[in-house]
Amino acid sequence: MVIAGGGHNGLVAAAYLAGAGRRVLVLERYGHVGGLAISTRAFPGVDVLLSRYSYLVSLLPSAIVRDLGLDLELRRRRYASYTPRGERGLLVDNEDDLRTAASFRDVTGGEADHEAWRRFYGMVGEVARALAPTLLEPLRPQAEIERLVGPEAWRDLFAQPIGRTVDERFGDDTVRGVVLTDALIGTFADPDADLLANRCFLYHVIGDGTGEWNVPVGGMGAVSGALEAAARRAGAEIRTGAEIIGIAPTGEVTYVAEDGEHTVNGGHVLVNLPPAVLDRVLGRPVTVPEGAQLKVNMVLTRLPRLKDASVDPRAAFSGTFHINEGRDQLGTAYAQAARGEIPELPPAEVYCHSLTDPSILGPELRGRAETMTLFGLHMPARLFRKNPEKARKMALDATFASINTVLAEPIEDCLLRVPDGSLCVEAKSPVDLERDAGLPGGHIFHTDLSWPYAEEGGWGVETEHERILMCGAGARRGGAVSGIGGHNAAMALLRR
Repeated sequence: MVIAGGGHNGLVAAAYLAGAGRRVLVLERYGHVGGLAISTRAFPGVDVLLSRYSYLVSLLPSAIVRDLGLDLELRRRRYASYTPRGERGLLVDNEDDLRTAASFRDVTGGEADHEAWRRFYGMVGEVARALAPTLLEPLRPQAEIERLVGPEAWRDLFAQPIGRTVDERFGDDTVRGVVLTDALIGTFADPDADLLANRCFLYHVIGDGTGEWNVPVGGMGAVSGALEAAARRAGAEIRTGAEIIGIAPTGEVTYVAEDGEHTVNGGHVLVNLPPAVLDRVLGRPVTVPEGAQLKVNMVLTRLPRLKDASVDPRAAFSGTFHINEGRDQLGTAYAQAARGEIPELPPAEVYCHSLTDPSILGPELRGRAETMTLFGLHMPARLFRKNPEKARKMALDATFASINTVLAEPIEDCLLRVPDGSLCVEAKSPVDLERDAGLPGGHIFHTDLSWPYAEEGGWGVETEHERILMCGAGARRGGAVSGIGGHNAAMALLRR
């Protein structure tokens, strides 16, 4: 059988199928496997392995890691998040609930929002534990999932817009915003009206039954490297530099390599390509989705100073550091982007991987540099279509201005310079991802996320063609670095 695309999902499928004795060929157009789960030395002369695109792991099930014998270390982050507000900030410490409660009192002026936080995430935790195991099974019907999670969770997380739930449960604008960000990452949606935001929220809080976002030691490339090793160990053949130009319903795949055009027939084709790309190679009409993020990779000489002197920057930046992501700020930015404007105060969040995993820094830079990854919200592809270079610069300038409103010093003062004198800053808009990584619309989930249930059953990987299965992020229950699409496509074949 042929696996079209050597991203992490394709490697998961290859490892399972080859391990079951199937003959497997993986075709990948780039010179490397891993898709967007890779580590890169992005700045010439700077020995830092950046997770250039995807950067944290939550949805990858422990069951896949065990099944495939992956040599992979995922480290838990002690601090969930820090959110500056004025001269203070909200610190959520995973290991010190008393400290978290004190921070809530300091920021919100009372106990109510912390108690609401504990109740809400207690419910979310129960949903995660119930729902996560079903992601590796045939799809269950909606009514069964509703019974599984219970009426309160069904109403608040599935049935009514997540924005309404957040407003009902929390009173403080900052707290509301922190909760809502998980509903908006990589998704351009109005959380007050669009249940797409609910689906995005679910995928960000149910990972592996805990919802924790962990750090892959060695960067995201370590995840793909472990999966590639597992696939090869099981006997899969992997060909890089092989660009797929056609897929037939009969299972024939045509690709172009350095030595010319080839056609292979594997009986079944597992497609680890975005749905829009599959439509194109099948010769069908193509609908391009829309990504909605600005990804900025940086290397710093040191962590920036905070306005809140009571919090160690190493604590603030080792979790998710929220920037102008209050409830009202998110709403204003969405409205501006929907009008076709780059938000005046772009909401964003940053995280410093090297604080958790210093191994990504070369020996000469350890103790002398830190990485910083920024993910900007409400940056839909439409903003970058007309003039990509100009719009990217405008978005980056506005985002740096946004960061600087919550720091005690400009972020620019902390940036490392490469040997030629330029700053270690790399920004990627959705249009850049479309051009550089082959993602239609720059959509990081390949397509809008789907509910993790379906009345028609199956594994969520089936297409209208019996011999063609989706095995990537575009499969139902796909999205993020999870391997779930690859696992489920393999199981759909092995259990027939």
